[in-house]
Amino acid sequence: MTVLPVAADHDYPQMIAETNHVEPAPRRVRATLGGEQIFDTTRARYVWEWPYYPQYYIPADDIDPRFLVDEHHEQRLRQGTARRHGLRAGGLDRPGTVRVFGDDAINGVAGTARFNWDALDAWYEEDELLFGGHPRSPYVRVDALRSARPIKVALGGVVLARAESCVMVFETGLRTRYYLDRSALALDVLEPSDTVTVCPYKGVTSHYWSARVDGRLHEDVAWSYQFPTRELLPIAGLVAFYDEKVQITLDSR
Repeated sequence: MTVLPVAADHDYPQMIAETNHVEPAPRRVRATLGGEQIFDTTRARYVWEWPYYPQYYIPADDIDPRFLVDEHHEQRLRQGTARRHGLRAGGLDRPGTVRVFGDDAINGVAGTARFNWDALDAWYEEDELLFGGHPRSPYVRVDALRSARPIKVALGGVVLARAESCVMVFETGLRTRYYLDRSALALDVLEPSDTVTVCPYKGVTSHYWSARVDGRLHEDVAWSYQFPTRELLPIAGLVAFYDEKVQITLDSR
């Protein structure tokens, strides 16, 4: 038996990009607001504002100027000096949501704009809708592998789930996640939650559960994707637990 290490132990690959790393994005990127297309570019840049994932920076020449509102305010940011703009399209206003970088910006960023992700109604890579608040990193791999290794999930000595097999999800920079059949759950201690989260790699969650153990409610310890992205179809309808919140025992055979 293998009891998984605490969250402080890193037994999984770490991110390799550093802050302010910039790379070209070899795909068409578009976004809309209020039924209007704000930009359409094949020259976007990935910019890592921190090591975990990038953001898209869009060439200013590829933004429809009708929708930008210059707020005549400059800000000194880590990537360089940026002029703040708002968005106005389709009867909607999004003040202070765009930063257009000047000539003193770091290599690859001058002349681009950084949009607040949530200020736009939708983002697209080619013709596919993007989820999760940021683009998928080109340095992240996500694999879902079936495993016949028995697994037990417990919290405070109370078993939350037990199964003879699972689907393991290996995602660069994150702990391994173990997805179990719903029949493995101890539903007498798990309570449905209204929480919804979004992942760029897996999609939008359909369910969350909290655990009530010894009279205490441990919020949002487990989740499920009923309709994950096609790359993660093996986890459809299965349930995973936060390794950081529970104790997972995995048969090492």
